[in-house]
Amino acid sequence: MKPQLTDLISLETLDRDGALREQEEAVAGDTRADLFRKAGIAGGSLIASGVLFGGLPALASAAKPSKKQDVAILNYALTLEYLEAAFYKEALRAGFPGALGEFARLVAADEAAHVAVLKRVLGSAAVKSPSFDFGDTTSDEARFRATAFALETTGVAAYSGQATNIKQVPIIRAAVSILTIEARHAGAIAALNGDITGRSGVTPNGAFDVAYSMKRVLSIVRGTGFITG
Repeated sequence: MKPQLTDLISLETLDRDGALREQEEAVAGDTRADLFRKAGIAGGSLIASGVLFGGLPALASAAKPSKKQDVAILNYALTLEYLEAAFYKEALRAGFPGALGEFARLVAADEAAHVAVLKRVLGSAAVKSPSFDFGDTTSDEARFRATAFALETTGVAAYSGQATNIKQVPIIRAAVSILTIEARHAGAIAALNGDITGRSGVTPNGAFDVAYSMKRVLSIVRGTGFITG
């Protein structure tokens, strides 16, 4: 039987000392707006305040790696996966032909699976999905190609940037298993776009990728204008 990501991480595996459940209690019953207010990010000061979508503590505020920090990283990843999953789900309506359409169908399924697993592991500590407006990037073929490449390469850089901040080995394994899939997505859309190396505008130094900080990734995501609320 093919192993699933849930075989790598589960609430029971990660929460032997109750850290996740403590975080769940902290957010239980809160609306997304409540979390924003508690985090002090109402009014769009997301990046300046140094906190995550959904109001979980920023990595920068952690004195040392902890299970609570791992919860924050998982929610950071979940927010990125929400965006990607929504993007590809909407793109399926365009019915792109041939290999591009097959790419969209495959990646839509992958991103939806990532969302489902991360939500299952986080339980009630999982942040809610924002609402999105992708404009014509999901219907215009040229814009879809460019946006898909940008999202996938940013996703790779985001996971790479947090790998060394994760404390728990099961989460590291799970993050790496998602990272490699995101990298394959990036390579596939690069090839479909005629970029055989997949390096255009991403790895100016050639043989080495650049990991992005959380602040940089959230700034990029915010700059797209895709998140509307």
